[in-house]
Amino acid sequence: MSPKITFRPALFAAVLLAASPAAAFELHSPDFTDKAPIPERNVLAGFGCAGANRSPALSWTEPPAGTRSLAVTIYDPDAPTGSGWWHWVVFNLPAATRGLPAGAGDPAKNGLPAGAVQSRTDFGTSGYGGPCPPQGDKPHRYVVTVHALKVESLPLPADASGAMVGFNLNAASLGKATLTARYGR
Repeated sequence: MSPKITFRPALFAAVLLAASPAAAFELHSPDFTDKAPIPERNVLAGFGCAGANRSPALSWTEPPAGTRSLAVTIYDPDAPTGSGWWHWVVFNLPAATRGLPAGAGDPAKNGLPAGAVQSRTDFGTSGYGGPCPPQGDKPHRYVVTVHALKVESLPLPADASGAMVGFNLNAASLGKATLTARYGR
């Protein structure tokens, strides 16, 4: 005689949920989507560009378990420098942060959560600096990334370079979400 097998829907559902992968960590912006052009409101006002230099609004989903702080970066790997160009570097965002409003990158407006640090960009100053690739270049890629970190804060000075912050972000990473927009002129 074979044993009787009883189907239990609640137990079956619990096993399926436990076996399913965690929700993806995703980044979104109402200002532009992945692979889309960056609007003029987010473009630099300088170096021959006439944008509004407003940092984009960003939002993200629940970060990976164990996240203790977050960071946001915008990087142009196509800049003709040999090392790319850091357009925005923000770290020590509280782990509960789920987005930044448009214009948060203006250091004069104090639009970031308490404790967050806007570090030095490749423009030589802190705060957001929008795209402005050389005229005639193919459109550049602007990689917007939110980093989930396993540390409560990065022990870096406020004037740390984008490369120094990037090194520390990679060392403390639990995961990241990106979108890549484009801009050319």
